[in-house]
Amino acid sequence: MSISPTSTRAPASAAGHKKIVTIASGKGGVGKTMISTTLAHSLAFVGARTLLVDCDLGLANVDVQLGITPDHDLTSVVAGDTAFEQAVTRIAGDANGAGRGGFDVLAGSSGSGALGSLSRTELARLRQGLMLISAHYDNVVVDLAAGIDPAVTMFAAIEGPTLVVVTDEPTSITDAYAFIKLASMNVRDGAPPADIRVVVNMAETIEAGRKTYEALSRACASFLGIRPALAGIVPRDAAVRDAIRHQTPLLTRSPKAPAGAAIAKMAAAFLR
Repeated sequence: MSISPTSTRAPASAAGHKKIVTIASGKGGVGKTMISTTLAHSLAFVGARTLLVDCDLGLANVDVQLGITPDHDLTSVVAGDTAFEQAVTRIAGDANGAGRGGFDVLAGSSGSGALGSLSRTELARLRQGLMLISAHYDNVVVDLAAGIDPAVTMFAAIEGPTLVVVTDEPTSITDAYAFIKLASMNVRDGAPPADIRVVVNMAETIEAGRKTYEALSRACASFLGIRPALAGIVPRDAAVRDAIRHQTPLLTRSPKAPAGAAIAKMAAAFLR
């Protein structure tokens, strides 16, 4: 597997803003990929050079939600047929935004046995390649698979914030706690504590979203001795379902959607 990216593009100049943000969840169906795509789009809208990576190595669907058909994806990178940079697909900026909002996507491959069965050594090399290519961006958003399998925990261990997406369903809260427990224990000796932040998605109200966060935060404080920060509360929004059905970015389909505004507010926090 050849994963060392070759690039003629200059490294991002805003080094202080460059961050790798991983998006995780304890269970599927909580809107993690929508958060990932909209966060990447929001960062791009304010001028950050942004890469979105679909690291759900078994059931990737970033390309489906964005309505793109990449010529290459992580499968060809792992096979050694394509360098990281050559596998990137460009999402054009919105015409009604004077071309703003364009970002790059490194797609996964849904149902690929090659990606779903990588060894820890191969996963480590893939992660290293991702870290190398990140030098050419201000922000990299990594959409992880749901759950706590080895691939997820290895990519979540990349230095930078990890946003754990949760809903008010008891199973979502329980599984998010399990992820946070494992991620907080997976820190190498001498390394800083994991930067874990919670995103409450599909909240009926802001108050209900805060109650969901507090339930998870109390469990973490009682049993893990940590209180992950609240990154944001994203309201339940019919525009999200509509954008996914039309395979169009939320901020393109419905620029004024409340869910998009909430995610854009989170994006601003990463540019401070």
